[in-house]
Amino acid sequence: MNALPRITAGQRRARLVHRHLLAPAVRERTAEAVTEALVGLHATDPATVFLTAAARMHAPTATAIERPLYDTRAGIPALERIRCMRRTMFVLPAHMAPAIRSATVRDTAGHRTDAMAKVRDNLGWDEHRYTAAEHATLTALAARGEATAAQLAVDVPELREQIVTSPGKPYESRQRASACVLGVLAAEGRIRRARPAGTWTSAQFRWAPARPLARIPVAEAKTSLARHYLKTFGPVTVDDLKWWTGWTLTDTRKALAATSARSVALDEGTGYLLPEDLEDLEDLEDLRNGSALESAAALLPGLDPTAMGWRHRGWYLDPEHVKALFDRNGNIGPTIWWNGRIIGAWAQRTDGHINHHLLTDPGHQARTAIETEIQRLTAFLDGTRVTPCYRTPLERHLATH
Repeated sequence: MNALPRITAGQRRARLVHRHLLAPAVRERTAEAVTEALVGLHATDPATVFLTAAARMHAPTATAIERPLYDTRAGIPALERIRCMRRTMFVLPAHMAPAIRSATVRDTAGHRTDAMAKVRDNLGWDEHRYTAAEHATLTALAARGEATAAQLAVDVPELREQIVTSPGKPYESRQRASACVLGVLAAEGRIRRARPAGTWTSAQFRWAPARPLARIPVAEAKTSLARHYLKTFGPVTVDDLKWWTGWTLTDTRKALAATSARSVALDEGTGYLLPEDLEDLEDLEDLRNGSALESAAALLPGLDPTAMGWRHRGWYLDPEHVKALFDRNGNIGPTIWWNGRIIGAWAQRTDGHINHHLLTDPGHQARTAIETEIQRLTAFLDGTRVTPCYRTPLERHLATH
């Protein structure tokens, strides 16, 4: 029995640097190219999209990143913001959105059922009244082109009605009926988040009618997504792909098999690579030893797709650093990378200064490269203040010291 080809942690980190554009030599010119390379950008925190792209672009500006997100002069934006993997918001290349939605979005009827139960129990709405409010909302949105929830509530008074969530609990809160109605329409892909009502860091989006996405057969869509993931993140384990997509174990194994992925030996166990990548194992060794890694420093934001791309992270993250870098729900904060490994964290203070802390000493060359990246990030921010929506212990400390 032949032993599986082995890929070391060093080779994986070298591949990560190149496929994830973490060295100056492999950066891209546009946000579209960055998004294509990473499959998708985490978009729960609006600032993450901009900081993720900026870290991987030669000459990033907020305007250059906004353009493919919101420019509809060509009919549709080049990048689409949808809820997909693990019911999480991502920005995706528009041409990939139909397959990714088909591969990951399920049970949209459940969103509608939950919303209708909430407005029934809180407001006494029946199905007829909910449907009427929804239709009026779509009509108002079509007339306006784009609108915030507050603007739509002017046109549709029902949207202003108040819902109490978790009544009597310490975390009791109130929300407008618009949250339910717009949330369902977005989950069903009938409306989309358009330009924010503020700067690029704002989480208050305008809404706009969404283009209908083509329905791709689910098995075909899952194979396509698995192939994209393997191209960017491989070699990966079954656990990695299952965690990243939110699929069942059975669906994960089927999609993986359909890509004709080849098995390799990793420190974590059996991993998988696309056949064309398996043929390039010698190139992986060349990458690990090559000069392209000499200045591979990067400051990545919280929830960056590289930091969140694998279930098993020991090959690029020291387990002893997890507690400082993640919040209690498993969300990672802003990180500093060197040659494909997380070695520290950064945060922005209230005065705009980028503060950072190294969890290990990477040497003079790395420290010099990191200072260059701090200057590059400072220039990109140009006075804009960014606070991650998920705060981690080390990020909180750095932001106040």
